[in-house]
Amino acid sequence: MFRSVSVRMRACILGWMASLAAASCAWAAGPQTVMVPMRDGVKLATDIYLPSGSGPFPAVVVRTPYGKGMGAALASVAAAHGLALVVQDTRGRFASEGANLPFEADGWNDGTADGYDTVEWVARQPWCSGKIGTWGPSALGITQLLMAGTNPPHLTCQVIIVGSPSFYKDATYPGGVFKRAMIEDWLRATRFEPQALQTWVAHSTYDDYWKSRDLSRRWSWVNVPALHIGGWYDIFTQGTLDAFMGYQHKGGPGARGKQRLVMGPWTHGVGSRTAGALTYPPNASAPPDHADDAWRWFDHYLLGKANGVGHDAPVVYYVMGDVTDPHAPGNEWRTASDWPVPSTATRYYLHEDRSVSTARPSERAAALTYTYDPKDPTPGIGGPQLTIPAGPQKQNAIEARPDVLSFTSAVLTDPLEVTGRVKAELWVRSDAPDTDFFVRLCDVYPDGTSYNVCEGQLRARFRDGFDKEHLLTPGRLYRLNVDLWSTSIIFNRGHRLRVDIASASVPGYDPNPNTGAPFRSSTDTRIAHNTIVVESSHPSCVVLPVVSHGR
Repeated sequence: MFRSVSVRMRACILGWMASLAAASCAWAAGPQTVMVPMRDGVKLATDIYLPSGSGPFPAVVVRTPYGKGMGAALASVAAAHGLALVVQDTRGRFASEGANLPFEADGWNDGTADGYDTVEWVARQPWCSGKIGTWGPSALGITQLLMAGTNPPHLTCQVIIVGSPSFYKDATYPGGVFKRAMIEDWLRATRFEPQALQTWVAHSTYDDYWKSRDLSRRWSWVNVPALHIGGWYDIFTQGTLDAFMGYQHKGGPGARGKQRLVMGPWTHGVGSRTAGALTYPPNASAPPDHADDAWRWFDHYLLGKANGVGHDAPVVYYVMGDVTDPHAPGNEWRTASDWPVPSTATRYYLHEDRSVSTARPSERAAALTYTYDPKDPTPGIGGPQLTIPAGPQKQNAIEARPDVLSFTSAVLTDPLEVTGRVKAELWVRSDAPDTDFFVRLCDVYPDGTSYNVCEGQLRARFRDGFDKEHLLTPGRLYRLNVDLWSTSIIFNRGHRLRVDIASASVPGYDPNPNTGAPFRSSTDTRIAHNTIVVESSHPSCVVLPVVSHGR
C-alpha cells in the first residue's frame, strides 16, 4: 500500500512540475542549501536557486513535505523568467528540524508561523528584490493557504493548485464523515508521526482545534492576488472554489477582485484528459489562452510585465458533456465574471416508484426503507478520492445492491446544464441513534451505464452543525441537508439523471457503526433500518443549479 500510494502522489506532483519546466536555462549557482531559522529556533532546510545576472531577483517560494529535491525540475524555468527559486522542506520533513506533523506549524498557531517566517527571511536576503510569489499543488497548496492567513508583508502573489482552506470540511471530515482511505493512506505513505492520525481522530467534531486552522474564518488576512486551479472530480473541488470566492470577495484590499479561477474536468491529477473511466476531448487538458500558466502569473505580479493578467476573465471553467457523442453540447471551456455563474435552483423530487422529476410528490404517505449493516457496508467507487479509484466510475453494480436506493428520471428530450453547487434535502427516519446518508448524482448514458457526477454525505449527528453532536431519536422524522459540492456538466438528450442514496461508501469513508458512541471509541456495531420519506408534505429532493441558454 505504501509503495502504490507514494508512487501515485509522486506522479501527480512531478507531472505538474514537468508540465511547467518546458524551458531550459542554467542558473548561476546552486542549489545553495541553508538552514532558515523560524521564530521558535527550529531551522528548516531550504534550497536556493539563483538565475544568472547581478540581481536582485523576485523569488518563487515552494514549501513542501515531499522533499526539497523537487526544486531541480523547476529551477531552470524559474531562471528563464529571471526568478529565484526557493524550495523548503516543511517542519520535521527530510532535512528540516522539528516535529514531523502535517501543517501544524504552517499557519498561525502555537507560537509558530513557518510560512510567514520563510517569506520574510527570503525578502531580507541581498539577492531578493522583496517581491515573493508562492507555488504548489495539493499539500503545497495547503501550505500556501495557511501562509496567506498570516499576511506576510512581502508575499506578492500565489499559484494554488488543488488546495484546501478548511482541512476539516474539505479533507478529513467532509459531511462529518471521516475520509478514511485518503487520510490514513496519505499519512502512512508520507510517514508522518503516528500522533498526526491520533490527533485528527481525537478531534472528530469541528472544534477549536480545526477552527484555529481554518482559513475560511480569516479571509480578511489574505492580501494577495492568486491563481486558483482545481478539478470537478478533485479531492478539494469545493475547497478550490471556496478559496477563490473567499480571496475575491472577503479578502483584504490586495486580494479583492484580483483572483483567477480555473476549473477543469480533472481528478487530483490536474491536466489529464482522462478522469476515472471517462476520457474527455483533447481540449480538456488545458484551458485556452494559457489561463492556467503559473509563470505568466509570476511574470505579471513579480516582474511587472503587461501580459494581460489582471484583464482576463476572472473565471475559466470546463463544462463537461457526453464523451461518446462528438456533437453533444458541453465539453468546452467557458469564461465568467464571477462564481457561481447565474443559475436557477431547481428541485428534482424523489418518488416512491424510484423516479426523480421536477413534479412534487402527490402521495400523502410514502417512504422507502433499506437496511444498512456496518459489517457489510455499501462499497463506493470513484468521486473525490486520492488513493483509490477516483473520478467518474461505473456505478451499476453498486446500484444493484439492496442497501442502495436509486431514483432515475425519464429520458431527457433536451440537454440539461447543471453548473454550480448541488445539494440534497432529505426527510429521513432511522431506528438507530446515529447513521450516515450518502447522496450521489449520476449521469446515465443511453446504454444504461451510470457514472457518478458529484456526491456528498452527512453523519446524522451533525445535522445541526459540525461543532455539535445531536443523536437521533429512533423513529423520529428529520430533515437533513447534504452538500454534494459543485460541478459543471450538460446531461445530453437521451441521457437520464439518477440519484443514489446509501449509508456507507467504503473504503473511502469510515463506516458508521450506528451505535451513537463517540468516534472510534468501540468496535461495537448495530444494523440500522433507514427510511427516506418521499411524500407530499415531506418531499425529499436534490437541488440542481440549472443554467438556461434560452432553449
